[in-house]
Amino acid sequence: MPSFMEQVKTVAFHTLGCKLNFSETSSLSRLLEQDGFVKTDFDDTADVYVINTCSVTDNADKECRQLVRRIQRRAPESMVVITGCYAQLKPEEIASIEGVDLVLGAAEKFNIAEHLKNLTKGDSAKICSCDIEDVNSFHSSYSLHDRTRTFLKVQDGCDYNCTFCTIPMARGKSRSDSVENVVKNAEKLAANGVKEIVLTGVNLGDFGKGFEGGKKREETFFELIQELDKVEGIERYRISSIEPNLLTAEIIEFVANSRKFMPHFHIPLQSGSNDILGLMRRRYRRELYAEKVGLIKQFMPHCSIGVDVIVGFPSESDEHFRETYDFLHSLDVSYLHVFTYSERANTLALDIKPVVPVNVRHERNKMLRNLSHKKLQFFTEQHIGQTRKVLFESHNKDGMMEGYTDNYIKITTPFREEWSNNIIDWELR
Repeated sequence: MPSFMEQVKTVAFHTLGCKLNFSETSSLSRLLEQDGFVKTDFDDTADVYVINTCSVTDNADKECRQLVRRIQRRAPESMVVITGCYAQLKPEEIASIEGVDLVLGAAEKFNIAEHLKNLTKGDSAKICSCDIEDVNSFHSSYSLHDRTRTFLKVQDGCDYNCTFCTIPMARGKSRSDSVENVVKNAEKLAANGVKEIVLTGVNLGDFGKGFEGGKKREETFFELIQELDKVEGIERYRISSIEPNLLTAEIIEFVANSRKFMPHFHIPLQSGSNDILGLMRRRYRRELYAEKVGLIKQFMPHCSIGVDVIVGFPSESDEHFRETYDFLHSLDVSYLHVFTYSERANTLALDIKPVVPVNVRHERNKMLRNLSHKKLQFFTEQHIGQTRKVLFESHNKDGMMEGYTDNYIKITTPFREEWSNNIIDWELR
């Protein structure tokens, strides 16, 4: 029988989850294109389908099965490869899904071309995965499907052990690229016409850990942003998400004085109750969080601040939730990303009681989403009459185009070709 690679022509990708996954999917796509594959749309018929999964969404299993079923109906002879966090956490479970041919764990996903060479349809699903403790290499990745904005992965893994989180089990220890290599990637992206880079990682502020030539590397996130600021051609940087305990005063002051780093931070809070933060094993208290928000606003009153928050964590009482609601209400933040707590296998939170009823979790989620809407409205209104710089994206969406101000206010306007991938002075009204 001829090897699969001799027959393969097209590959299609589908990404579930975070910006980090999108940057990695983009790099996997380039790896296979270099190997002779032709990329096609996921809704088209392809020879290989690659699904890059997530472990954060509570229906990862369901989404994965639905996608595989869709492929089975459309193209039963095609190869199906599952990778990503869910593939690392539950490889046997995924391998048992009818139609799956290959499951690639964290250490193997970037060897995808090699694995496909030895694959034949009809065998039982092949699992290529190792213990997450053995995963210690770093693979840089970036998305390049859109010249306007690119997600550049600079860090991976996490050494924190929050009681609700599976990420350390799915991605391993904290490790990162070198400052030198990130700068090279940024220069490469600038040469491709990219205007804005979003720095991504699992625990971005922990940047600097890694090995080079067998020696431990000691660099910092502050050193990284200082060097990136010098790269010619890149006009904007955003920091995707940074833990409050790792967001130092020197980083905040640097962003305030930088022309390229945008006045926009996304800082996970998770709870406004110190009791719940303790049970979550977060590495700060609400007082530190409030202090960081205050410092940002002192240097940049116009800065946009996004907040991650989890509702319905085990033992979160009405009083705990009220603490969170009142704390967020009092903070000068711009918008919230609200997550409803969902149980994760092998996490310590499973042992925390009492469990919050699901309907109560959803009610709390709704309350915080309403608060988020009001916060965003208020933040936007503060800037009416101001002229701010907007980077417009090149997509024509039914005659309209979108862009974001430096401080992350979304602007929608009738499409104009000459504004695509360009920074325009825009009066907010």
